[in-house]
Amino acid sequence: MKKIFTVLLLSALLLTACQSTKKQPEKELTFGILPAESAIPIILAKEKGFFEDEGLNVTIKSFSSPNDRNVAVQAKELDGVIGDVMTEAAFYENGLKLKITSDINEDFKILSSPDSGITDMKGLDGKKVSLVPNFILEYIMDKFAEENGFTYEIVEIPSFSGRSEALLSNQVDGVVFTEPQAGMLAAQGAHLLGSSRDAGIKGGALLFTETALTEKPDSVKAFYKAYNKAVEYMNTTKVSEFVSILTDYQFPEAIGTYLSNLKKAYEPAGTIDKSQFEDIIKWTKEKGQITKDYTYEELTDFSFLPQ
Repeated sequence: MKKIFTVLLLSALLLTACQSTKKQPEKELTFGILPAESAIPIILAKEKGFFEDEGLNVTIKSFSSPNDRNVAVQAKELDGVIGDVMTEAAFYENGLKLKITSDINEDFKILSSPDSGITDMKGLDGKKVSLVPNFILEYIMDKFAEENGFTYEIVEIPSFSGRSEALLSNQVDGVVFTEPQAGMLAAQGAHLLGSSRDAGIKGGALLFTETALTEKPDSVKAFYKAYNKAVEYMNTTKVSEFVSILTDYQFPEAIGTYLSNLKKAYEPAGTIDKSQFEDIIKWTKEKGQITKDYTYEELTDFSFLPQ
């Protein structure tokens, strides 16, 4: 009887020890992305296990256009999204409480159609440029137009593929695109006229709902730790070792060439410049998207970034 009791006692102790070391339930987030380079660190953080290393389960939802993304935000299907300052301000104006929690890695390019004969920015004066109005694309185009003293006509084509086809078939004179789509178009004969990165224009951001920030603060902090690990991985790993992951997420094969030729390393998540923020807010109000000048403090919260 004593031997049986000892065995039972040892079994109970072992069970207790196993339970005490059992991993706690994972933290969870649902995040919305667009098919652009700003999504790459998020995709790699998931597929290379960096989120999992932080005890975080992230469900990624991909959207083909900013409008589709906005519908999901309105339906409260997401904890966070890739967006921009003007989108955040418009959300806030309409009662959708999100905060800008970091910048993103981005480079938006202005391109002209292959047969347009337009090889410099001023050549777009009075021409048709396709972009999605009221978002970062229009802001960037307006900045270039202001600097070069010209006006242009907007042709709204929401989908990435539709805008590409319109440019390559010379139905529009110009487009604003991020990478890797911009590089693909240039490879097919489009003329590169300008770059937001080269011009120092930066307005893209990661946004999280106030609910997520309040109820899942540890999850958001874990998200950024994993995001920065993914950036470090990108900067220290040959593109050939992870490009297949990106093509599985509907990125074109050309993304490998683009990443391999980057002259500047990807940057960890950081803050949005206050003066840039204020200029975008001013522009957004002038466009009639918002009715008040939202402050930097109202719409941003960078406290979740790794210190």
